[in-house]
Amino acid sequence: MNALVVAPVVVPLLTLLIGIVLRPRHGYVKVVSVIGAGLLVLTGGILVVLAGDDVPLAAQLGGWQAPYGISVVIDRLSAAMVAITGVIGLATVVYGLVREGNPDVLRNFHLFVHGLLAGVCGAFITADVFNLYVWFEVLLIGSFALIALGGGRRRLAGTMTYLVLNLLATLVFLLSAGLIYSATGTLNMGELGLIFRSGEAPPAATLAVAMMLLSFAIKAALFPVFGWLPASYHVAWTPVSALFAGLLTKVGVYALIRLVTLMWPEYGAVHEILLWVACATMLVGVLGAAAQNEVRRILSFHIVSQVGYMILGLALASPLAIAGAVFYLIHHIIVKANLFFVGGLAARLTGSERLAAMGGLYARTPWLAILFAVPALSLAGIPPLSGFWAKLVLVKASLAGGFWWAAGVALLTGIFTLLSMSKIWNETFLKAHPGGEAAIRPLLGVRCAWGTIGVLALMTVVIGLGAGPVMEYAIAAAGQLADPQLHFRAITHPEGT
Repeated sequence: MNALVVAPVVVPLLTLLIGIVLRPRHGYVKVVSVIGAGLLVLTGGILVVLAGDDVPLAAQLGGWQAPYGISVVIDRLSAAMVAITGVIGLATVVYGLVREGNPDVLRNFHLFVHGLLAGVCGAFITADVFNLYVWFEVLLIGSFALIALGGGRRRLAGTMTYLVLNLLATLVFLLSAGLIYSATGTLNMGELGLIFRSGEAPPAATLAVAMMLLSFAIKAALFPVFGWLPASYHVAWTPVSALFAGLLTKVGVYALIRLVTLMWPEYGAVHEILLWVACATMLVGVLGAAAQNEVRRILSFHIVSQVGYMILGLALASPLAIAGAVFYLIHHIIVKANLFFVGGLAARLTGSERLAAMGGLYARTPWLAILFAVPALSLAGIPPLSGFWAKLVLVKASLAGGFWWAAGVALLTGIFTLLSMSKIWNETFLKAHPGGEAAIRPLLGVRCAWGTIGVLALMTVVIGLGAGPVMEYAIAAAGQLADPQLHFRAITHPEGT
């Protein structure tokens, strides 16, 4: 069982190592990359099935028992996150097959992607604060390499913005981890949860955890520390932007959900702060998007606003709200990555990402217009797509908790999101291209991109139409988060799980 529990990290790392060995043979690297990503999807699927038994999978690595060893725990939430990470990883490497150019850049792209996937999956399955820091470092190394891939002044400027803010968050994280260990004598999440729930956490530990939550807030791009994201994501190559949009901020959100539910399960001061932050994040993000005139800059600001919905579920703290946050995580990763894929393909065909210089795609490629409409309408919360059900649950949880104003902010953000998606639709697809129909490039060598976009759009429709089973899974995942004793037993007695 130990081999299966660590497989989400082992699979991308082995893919990376094999790719390095085969690096002189560009064609082999691409094949290994696709196979490795496919195996990660399979691994995630198996873990989702096994986690459905309501007993978390766990392992102690290094020959030491908890809380001293390296603890790995996979419950419903982490299993779902590993599975969806595999899906987006596979979509990214397949979409990346359409690029023509420097073979070294393409080889490095595939290698860096799997390095990043290893870090993301490691963060999702670890049950130890220090190892969470380690996996954050791994994914940051991969993300730094990917965002700078290809060079150029514009890309370098975005890379520096991304680098500085994320390094600051990492330093805060490391400092807080040291303070927590100094104050409590442990970095095991389960043991920390027991200490905080007992009310015996020393003030220094509370301060350290607050610092750690600030670090995660930066990584999740919450208000007011979100500016690095819209300044950097839009400069990367399209599949890199899509990978980042789908996964990176969600690692920060996941870490917030994991620690807050472990240490503060009931609504209190921390949740009240998060509630105001969530509402501000939704509004600032969606208003920032309204002021932009480039496709990926608009979509980047919408990442910020949509993260606010997830934190809203965490802040409300009720079982229904936590389930809504889990549902929103699953829905948003697919939808947001797909919107970046579609936006990149539209820019490739029209020759620009500026809305004023785009147009004419509905007449030339009506299927692309439809494939954009699916994730765009889902992002805005139009029924019966996945985003509608995710928003409905969060609005219902807000009203049930008496936070009618938070429900109002969520609904208002949805309206502004629809307006932004309509602006992209009108400018990119409906209006004529400023250069005439002849300025639209032919659809050559983009079959992989079409397949990626089509599959992700289909997943969005399926999740929407099959929202019942997905919601049941999310409710069960929220129940596990609300029962940390299950988490603790899995860590301390992995042989009994």
